[in-house]
Amino acid sequence: MRSGAKTAVVGGVFLVVASGVGYGGYNLWSGITGGSEDIGTQAGARRTGPVTEEEVTATTRDFLAAWAAGEADRAGQLTNDPVAAGPAIAAYREGGGVSAMEVTARAPVGATVSFTVKATVTYEGVSKPWTYASKLAVVRGESTGRPLVRWTPTVLHPKLAPGATLRTGTAKAPAVEALDHEGVALPPEKYPSLVPVLDALRQRYGGKAGGEAGVETWIENAEGVPGTTLLVLSKGKPGELRTTIDAGVQAAAEKAVKDFPNAAVAAVEPSTGAIRAVANNPASGYNTAFLGKQAPGSTMKIVTAAMMMRYDVAGPDSPVLCPADVQWDGRPFQNLDRFTTSGDLTNAFARSCNTAFIKAITPLKKKGVHNTALGDTARKWFGIGERWSAGVATWDGAVPESAGSETAASYIGQGKIEMNALNMASVSATVKNGGFLQPYLIPKDLDGREFAEAEPLPGAVTEGLQKMMRAAATAPHGTAREAMAPVSSPKGAKTGSAEVEGQDSNSWFTGYSGDLAAAAVVQAGGHGGDAAGPVVVAVLKAG
Repeated sequence: MRSGAKTAVVGGVFLVVASGVGYGGYNLWSGITGGSEDIGTQAGARRTGPVTEEEVTATTRDFLAAWAAGEADRAGQLTNDPVAAGPAIAAYREGGGVSAMEVTARAPVGATVSFTVKATVTYEGVSKPWTYASKLAVVRGESTGRPLVRWTPTVLHPKLAPGATLRTGTAKAPAVEALDHEGVALPPEKYPSLVPVLDALRQRYGGKAGGEAGVETWIENAEGVPGTTLLVLSKGKPGELRTTIDAGVQAAAEKAVKDFPNAAVAAVEPSTGAIRAVANNPASGYNTAFLGKQAPGSTMKIVTAAMMMRYDVAGPDSPVLCPADVQWDGRPFQNLDRFTTSGDLTNAFARSCNTAFIKAITPLKKKGVHNTALGDTARKWFGIGERWSAGVATWDGAVPESAGSETAASYIGQGKIEMNALNMASVSATVKNGGFLQPYLIPKDLDGREFAEAEPLPGAVTEGLQKMMRAAATAPHGTAREAMAPVSSPKGAKTGSAEVEGQDSNSWFTGYSGDLAAAAVVQAGGHGGDAAGPVVVAVLKAG
């Protein structure tokens, strides 16, 4: 080993220190990467079976030492994908401006090793320390039997995705200090769910907010677009960017989603379309509330009921049958616990009767529009499937043409329908307002973009949907009644549970109170009122 790289074992952890000087061909545990008899192999023999703790420790030490010393090719050869790993490791050091590293790794847990990186990042004479945690796993090479680090970019940093790389330099856009609609600051430390949103806003509007760029380390994706900032070497001057977020509603949303491992919620002001809150748990990374694509379950019955009124199939006072089960093109559909009820469509809606929303629609088959009517209605009156221009990326819902039993499934929010919390919050907002107003986070006059539009709901349809949603939220047998009890009237809601193969149903809930509408989804949360309901109610109460 040349000077500049050394290791030490202290209290169950081992330390790898390097100053950027390569260590040549030195192998920390002699022969580990070449099949040494020191670990019970014979020269030329190919080992099989799970990797041993000794192999995991030694391979990790070799890899970390090579990486810390700047030996990218050497480190890459110690992985199961050297073609991808070598260049990525080199780019980490060169593009990221990493001038020195110190790595402390803990004892293996199985084949996994957690470690902490303490690095120095330097750019044009400016240096700053950088510390973060990551982990790696060791596997046995399929062809050689050698213990190798299983390559994934997250080894270098937990936020690095395939195709992305580390960059240090003058930021491509100035930082922005986001404000809510009343001018209250929205610091990411207090509102962690806004981090991916603020990253997107910075790239789009940073140059228009009056700031000056500083020197930073960031993750850049394969298209060369900057993403998450990891380190600030020298601050620039952030510009101020006013959003439609309401700080109080956002705080309530952040708190509410933390009650579940995977949850998302969005809130929209019906009278304007302004987005008042967006929150996800986990908070960092994928913005499920805006970009999720999931079946919304029975919350979709709001749109289905609108379709039924549009095509004169049934109205809120129409008597409908709600048997325990029903057939559509040979496929059986049933109610939760096979319950039955009688009465009108409002009662069926309030109790979330699946069979009523399938059986009553069979006349549409004679009209030949049953496969397209739901999607047409969703687009015509609710703006679903139009191209929204919220100021950040959103998935704007999809209700594609269906066929066979998928048509019946779509009426109850299953099949090929893809929605997210923002879409369903907008559906409730449309009912409350009597017409669709595209949700937005940044006012359109900042950049002159056009908003999506839809036809207003006919008055009778608005009144009918409000009556049904009010019944779901207040009637004795309404599935949303218990959850919505603390919310002020006038109010309306709809529960949903969407079946997902291999797990408990996703819990959905959407509703409105006053001039605020919200929707939430909780992964594997079960009944809509049990998990997603309390999340939505916490947000509505804050508004």
